[in-house]
Amino acid sequence: MPLQLSWDRAGSGEPLLLLHGIGSTHRDFAALRPRLDARYAVLAPDLPGLGDSAPLPVLPTVAAIADALEADLDTLGLDRVHVLGSSLGGRLALELAVRGRARSVVALAPSGLNLPVERLNQGLTMGAMRLTVRALRPLLEAATRYRPTRAPLLTGLRSMSWLAGEDDARAMVDGFGGSPDFWRLLKWAILADVPSGLDRIDCPVRLAQGTADVIASGQTPRYLALIPGARFQPLVGAGHAPQSDAPGAILSLVREATAAARGLDDGRVLRATA
Repeated sequence: MPLQLSWDRAGSGEPLLLLHGIGSTHRDFAALRPRLDARYAVLAPDLPGLGDSAPLPVLPTVAAIADALEADLDTLGLDRVHVLGSSLGGRLALELAVRGRARSVVALAPSGLNLPVERLNQGLTMGAMRLTVRALRPLLEAATRYRPTRAPLLTGLRSMSWLAGEDDARAMVDGFGGSPDFWRLLKWAILADVPSGLDRIDCPVRLAQGTADVIASGQTPRYLALIPGARFQPLVGAGHAPQSDAPGAILSLVREATAAARGLDDGRVLRATA
């Protein structure tokens, strides 16, 4: 069965799935990739309608996107994987955990639990970014090549945008400016999404959000009451997409979550053989 999505794969070890947010591509994790690739078998898809992945033929709800991810994981011969997701990608990571497809989850500012007024603000902010980037895309693509000109592009997403590389900026320009399905994704995967079944998650979950996040507001800690055993860590000074703001802290969370998953697996094996 052919893959539905475009995938970037590298490294070896335990499978680690990277899921980016709306208005981005798999390049969103560029600041983390060298160290992740050295430790894990990294699988980084472009979500449907973003990057090199075609839009879904159905409404791009969280459930429908998760269906596509599951189908591709099946094609790749993978059952349960560790997942690191940002924004919409964090929400999808939790959805995969609900379905029993995640060994561990690190969710950075996952969408889904914002209040109506916060949801309105998020929709207006991301819609404005889409219109701006779409209109200025040729100029912005050139600006991604140079640090002084690319740093302003990521203001609002990264709090320390001067630390971001060209791939970080290009992910934003391609995601917001190049997506043929942006508005449907915004409506159905972000604004209309209401998470459910979170109490069924039985893998280690680490939640994190930048203290300078002006897009997701305070929704991430709200997941703590709904996910058994979940832990939350604020990323001091980081923005909404903190991959280049706090790479060390994120890598530590991934190592912590994957180690906790291995401990759970070992415990299950011991109980099964006792």
